[in-house]
Amino acid sequence: MPETSASTTPRGGATALAGAPARVPGAGPGPLAALVGADLDIPVLGGGRVRHVNLDVAASAPAFTAVAERVARALPYYASVHRGTGYLSQASTAVVDDARVVIARHVGARIDDHVVVTRNTTDALNLLAAAVPGDTVVLDLEHHANLLPWTRRGRRVVVARGTLAATLDALAAELRRTPAALLSVTGASNLTGEVLPLEVLARLAHDHGARFAVDAAQLLPHRRIDLAASGIDYVAFSGHKAYAPFGAGALVGRGDWLDVAPPHLAGGGAVEAVAVDGAEWKRGPERHEAGTPNVIGVAAIAAALAELERLGEPALRAHEAALTGRLHEGLAAIPGVRVLRGFADVDDRLGIATVELERGSVGLVAAALAAEHGISVRAGRFCAHPFFDRIATRANGLRASVGAGTSADDVDRFLDALRRLVASGPAHVYDRTPAGWCPRHDDRPRPAVA
Repeated sequence: MPETSASTTPRGGATALAGAPARVPGAGPGPLAALVGADLDIPVLGGGRVRHVNLDVAASAPAFTAVAERVARALPYYASVHRGTGYLSQASTAVVDDARVVIARHVGARIDDHVVVTRNTTDALNLLAAAVPGDTVVLDLEHHANLLPWTRRGRRVVVARGTLAATLDALAAELRRTPAALLSVTGASNLTGEVLPLEVLARLAHDHGARFAVDAAQLLPHRRIDLAASGIDYVAFSGHKAYAPFGAGALVGRGDWLDVAPPHLAGGGAVEAVAVDGAEWKRGPERHEAGTPNVIGVAAIAAALAELERLGEPALRAHEAALTGRLHEGLAAIPGVRVLRGFADVDDRLGIATVELERGSVGLVAAALAAEHGISVRAGRFCAHPFFDRIATRANGLRASVGAGTSADDVDRFLDALRRLVASGPAHVYDRTPAGWCPRHDDRPRPAVA
């Protein structure tokens, strides 16, 4: 792509794909699940409209239709929970209590594990960080949510090697060097999609006297997790990445550390009794759930997990494998595009691909994909700065990610548009502003919801 500083030169029609290879409409897998907004038409520059292609699901996934329907059914019964005597209050209490059971079942929780409802994965890992009685060992490939919270009790960062085998050796050496209370890693990289061997890592941690926690924000929407079978001690995840974008997440794991940790929030619902000079705090999940819970968010998570179970992991894996292969093969065929990866010996990856360009700005490309082609991706370093800076040669990357609602046509539209933009640049003029690359003359109407 030609280098661009403040603007680009107009080059013709906004949505034309002249010169792109012919593709067969409908070839390849279609969407596996129904998502809210799947058929949404959005405006593009020049006055046209196209079907929106969402390849930014690794950041936030749209709601399953089943989740939105469940939320709509729950809303008329929304009320206060725990101690309310009214019928609606009892219904809302049941929603929260039943959701806890669904979450525990979905992640294979042990009988005495706690299911603490949080705002998101970041909130869950900050809660766990306050409960860890010692150092935590992490890898440098972590999302910031699993890198920053551990500094309060002692964080030791192991730089991942070029292979997973060498990285496991480095982790073992670090755990042997000085005992640690916890090893915490991502289940799958949000930058490369590479999946880590969680059972192997759990054994490694336990063999050296540490517990094992997993940031499953990326992994859980794609793969089942079984705490009891795998030996994982704690798992954290977000509803908004698992097709339940209603502001809730969860931390699930062993209760002993959580029962003696400082309450995550100080307030009503977390206490047995309060006096002017102190309080007696509860044990169990309620200790860390002060205030009115996100009843609707919890209901949404339970509905999303139920929908994932209905779809089944074999179908999810097959769908994603077909799209991931299509995505990576297409990217490999575009000159001037390099796909980032962390490990030379890991073939298991989620439907995530981050690329860097030999020339030009990925931010400009991402803006043009959206404004001219109706395709949503993400540009930047993806809240994984140490990892990105180690494996990339440019300042930023461009990430495309697929999910249960993605089709082969979505992937093909992205590849065709990216090929055109890399070869010829955008068709409209863009300026680099403090908010990023923006069309100089944006004639797209703002949505009514804005």
